[in-house]
Amino acid sequence: MKHIGFLQALEHEPADPIEYQLRLDDEKIALNELLGQSIELSFLDELQCIYCGRITKKFYGKNNSCYPCYRDLPENDLCIVKPELCHYHQGTCRDASFGELHCLQPHIVYLALSSDVKVGITRKTNMMKRWIDQGASQAMAIMEVPSRKDAGDIEIILAQYVKDKTNWRKMLKNEIADCDLLAIREDLITKLPEPYHAYLIPDPEIVPLTYPSLSTLEKITPLSLDKQATISGKLIGVKAQYLILDTGVFQVRKHAGYKVAFAV
Repeated sequence: MKHIGFLQALEHEPADPIEYQLRLDDEKIALNELLGQSIELSFLDELQCIYCGRITKKFYGKNNSCYPCYRDLPENDLCIVKPELCHYHQGTCRDASFGELHCLQPHIVYLALSSDVKVGITRKTNMMKRWIDQGASQAMAIMEVPSRKDAGDIEIILAQYVKDKTNWRKMLKNEIADCDLLAIREDLITKLPEPYHAYLIPDPEIVPLTYPSLSTLEKITPLSLDKQATISGKLIGVKAQYLILDTGVFQVRKHAGYKVAFAV
């Protein structure tokens, strides 16, 4: 059966293993039940801005925007990738209402184990989604702060001692370091300036996460619709925002806004 539409980022629901859906426009296709089957994605030579829906000849930035959205939307401001550079308090936010809704909200500083231990931040209401999108096998909230900028400032400090990036190849190969998140948290507390201790979560819980998988790849080969019009293979797993095929791995979020035909 063939499904046609504009790709969106993978959706998922916490479960054991996590339940994934592929989104084409408003259609949702359950992926877990397709494990072991051959699938095919074909690019239909049309790009749609993920924010305004405008058809565009090319995307700008990393968020697959048309140029006006890349230029004007707060989602594409530098402070989104570098929260410590938040400038809301200077009155220069691209959209004050966006800042109030997304940035001036409680944020979580967390530790996650995807390949090695990393430190990260996310809105409190987005915590589980963020962990799954990063392919974490374990994660733990360690601090709750009033705003995104506060979280970004703390992340800068802690990133001196633990990584703030995931090795996506190791994550997809399930090459995960043997680490004790609680012990790492205790060590990081000793390096954290005293004024931030008030934000520590006293009894953090380690959350385990499992992903739908039949097997793992020995070699990770990225697949891109920019390099080949059709991608196909047997679906052997889904993790983070990746479809894991026996022919390589396909990053779905990177291709959000691409018009495709999906066939099983």
